[in-house]
Amino acid sequence: MRSRREIDYPEAPSFSTEARTDGATPLATRTHNSNSNPQLRVGGLTKFTTIDFPGKLAAVVYCRGCSLRCHYCHNPELQTPRSQPGDLSWKAVLDFLESRKGRLEGVAFCGGEPLVQKALPDAMRDVRAMGLEVALHTSGMNPVRFAEILPLVDWVGFDIKTKFEDYQRVTQVRGSGAKARESFELLLESGIAYETRTTCDPDLIPPSTLIVMAGELRDMGVKTFRLQESSARMRNYDASTENEIATMFPDFEIRRNPLSVRKAA
Repeated sequence: MRSRREIDYPEAPSFSTEARTDGATPLATRTHNSNSNPQLRVGGLTKFTTIDFPGKLAAVVYCRGCSLRCHYCHNPELQTPRSQPGDLSWKAVLDFLESRKGRLEGVAFCGGEPLVQKALPDAMRDVRAMGLEVALHTSGMNPVRFAEILPLVDWVGFDIKTKFEDYQRVTQVRGSGAKARESFELLLESGIAYETRTTCDPDLIPPSTLIVMAGELRDMGVKTFRLQESSARMRNYDASTENEIATMFPDFEIRRNPLSVRKAA
């Protein structure tokens, strides 16, 4: 998932409200439950990506709000749940997606933490109604809402911060590990395609802890695991630690940050 520095903030697109030849109401004139349900608060939009939804040409919607305060947060500006000047309306996002019909295959909901927003399930239904597939990037901090949206999702990128019992050390939020475990178990039971990933931080997650965590994920049945080098902390693991973890998963990858520094062995 990309950092906020790479997010596009386009002007709301304009569309003709003339009648369509197929008889359907133009999307620009439709209402999207605006009178009865909250609308998704959107902090940014990437118009096109081949990275955030594996195998799909997708747009990325950056949802506002996050209950965690991870030390290495990539997008701290999105932590506030309140809309900010320059944010996009959900209708503007839908209008943009309508204009890209036939070119985009899906939409990835990122954050922040998308699960904090009550409007997420309806937003995903809007996207699916347009014939697009749905991806979710999440830490699983709301298991009840996660269970609700799983039937609407085609792929999940699940952030594993550290060993579940050590989460507070990374997130600064008590009880976050229990919520993450509950959501992750729901994901494993669902059969939905997913990847797990952990952000490198040898100070918060020592190599020994990382190796134990990776072993626990392997024992839970995880096949796909990514190590993400941090753009905030700038220190990573030594080659021996990376190599040991690589032996645990059939599908393993390190997402390198060219500016970060590898920890000496």
